[in-house]
Amino acid sequence: MPYDAAANRYDGMPYRRTGRSGLQLPAISLGLWQNFGGVDSFETGRAVLRRAFDRGVTHFDLANNYGPPPGSSEEQFGRWLDLDFCPYRDELIVSTKAGYLMWPGPYGNLGSRKYILASLDQSLKRMGLDYVDIFYHHRPDPDTPLEESMGALDQAVRSGKALYVGVSSYSPELTREAYRILKAQGTPFVIHQPSYSMLNRWVEDGLLDTLAELGLGCIAFSPLAQGLLTTKYLNGVPEGSRATRSVSFSPELITPENIERISALNGIAKARGQSLAQMAIAWVLRNPAVTSALIGARNVEQLDNSLDALNNLQFSDDELRSIDSHATEGGIDLWRSHSRIKPAA
Repeated sequence: MPYDAAANRYDGMPYRRTGRSGLQLPAISLGLWQNFGGVDSFETGRAVLRRAFDRGVTHFDLANNYGPPPGSSEEQFGRWLDLDFCPYRDELIVSTKAGYLMWPGPYGNLGSRKYILASLDQSLKRMGLDYVDIFYHHRPDPDTPLEESMGALDQAVRSGKALYVGVSSYSPELTREAYRILKAQGTPFVIHQPSYSMLNRWVEDGLLDTLAELGLGCIAFSPLAQGLLTTKYLNGVPEGSRATRSVSFSPELITPENIERISALNGIAKARGQSLAQMAIAWVLRNPAVTSALIGARNVEQLDNSLDALNNLQFSDDELRSIDSHATEGGIDLWRSHSRIKPAA
């Protein structure tokens, strides 16, 4: 059936300004990192995107390497755009990234000008787009001068292939230096995408303060700690879960200590009338420095459950103190080495 977006799609979603820019993002955005690749169900992914937009999710986040196989999430997304969302392109924020391995040889990875700009061209071709709304450097490259990587982002905007740029997993110090370079060039650097959850709070050690000072937005990825902050692992590792099928999430992260944390947090969520996943998303959004929480979804039911976090975004002081006693480092930050890179001396 032809897709006709819900007439009330903007009624239930709050939108937040991205730093001091004019760009507004939905409080919850949809990421296509998992479950939207070439090996996944095309119609299930299509139904999730339709439902997300019907509920006010205007921001879809991708990267060159999302799949599997790498690149296939962008290809699938391009088909969904063509089938369903072409009439709504100006209502969408589409983002993609470059920074991880995409093709063999020295030019298919990290942060050189050659790689970043070639990757953007490939991404646009896969999605069938003339431009993306946000283009990110996906991770810092310690072996490429920051001026070169940021110069490539500037060129992406000047060529009309991106409207805004951002970075992901940059340290506070590296973010500040990237801001200095891009501001001098007049490049619209508006957002940082870090990992952030109740079991991974590294952004609270300087990054959120840095973003607020510089006027940059923050979109937090993996607010559910790749599914740990749900109830699915409280009684073992279910077959078909991410822990059994993803190289980015190891069953070794499901430690007794983490299960104890999750169980206690689940009790707090129940007392709030929320699922643990809903509370985890609401908790990330409690901080005004966070523009949007970036979620994934395997199906429409899972998407709806996550979006229902918006029904209760308020926390009492007692709830926050109780959460803080259990929301401690869970050893799940797979991007820690990237976020520790600092500017070259």
